[in-house]
Amino acid sequence: MIKEIHKVKAAEFIMSRHYSPVMPRLTKYYCGYYVDKTLQGVITFGWGTRPKHTIQKLFPKLDTKDYYEIGKMCMDDSMLKNSETQMLSSAFRWLKNKEPNLKYLFTWADGLVGKAGYVYQAFNFLYGGYIWTDTYVTEKGEKVHPRTMQGKIPNTKNRKVGMRPNPKQLIELKLSRVKGKQFRYILPMNKKMRKYLKNSTEKWGLNYPKDTALEWKIKRPGETSYTETNKMPFNLTKEVEYNKSNIDKFKVKNNLDDFFA
Repeated sequence: MIKEIHKVKAAEFIMSRHYSPVMPRLTKYYCGYYVDKTLQGVITFGWGTRPKHTIQKLFPKLDTKDYYEIGKMCMDDSMLKNSETQMLSSAFRWLKNKEPNLKYLFTWADGLVGKAGYVYQAFNFLYGGYIWTDTYVTEKGEKVHPRTMQGKIPNTKNRKVGMRPNPKQLIELKLSRVKGKQFRYILPMNKKMRKYLKNSTEKWGLNYPKDTALEWKIKRPGETSYTETNKMPFNLTKEVEYNKSNIDKFKVKNNLDDFFA
């Protein structure tokens, strides 16, 4: 059974089980997946950092209201291997009932951390190619989004969006620059929107990527060029330093009034 849960409860579940404890900023629904009245999974629906840009790059005539993006999805380790697909099926039915005018459910599989998107493939999401994306990785293995990093670097040039670290700062902070693939997946909410896929700027189909499609490029502190590899070049950690403010927003002590309402 799927039902809405409080964001603190969702965050606590995700932060203790998901490979990345960082929560999406733009979330509309926090949904819990219950088995025999026990919370066994969480899935969130909302948008990424640039919602309008994301959808209109794929469908120029659509807008933010026409889609949701899966922000986080994880299950308790005690559940069987195919349980994520079962949760996704329940969540899809719940979302169709909750948002009858919704056109698409969109998501990314994070190739940066070795995810090709097998759970979406098992649920017959359509694949729409990939983009190269980049991130910073600390010496301990914390993945830091460039936007987050821009807020940590002294803004000496009065730029609205902040500044990225220069080569000297990368050495001082022991930061590597890592590039990897993000794989696009989409699920039409009905037959009409499946037909509408012909209006997309991308081609959607079932030619799914596998682990062999994973690639990385890394530039370590002090290096001037990237090294290509087909093995994940860092060990991901749940320890947070740069993402601490994101984590703190979802802790109980910062949401007491809302949590006990």
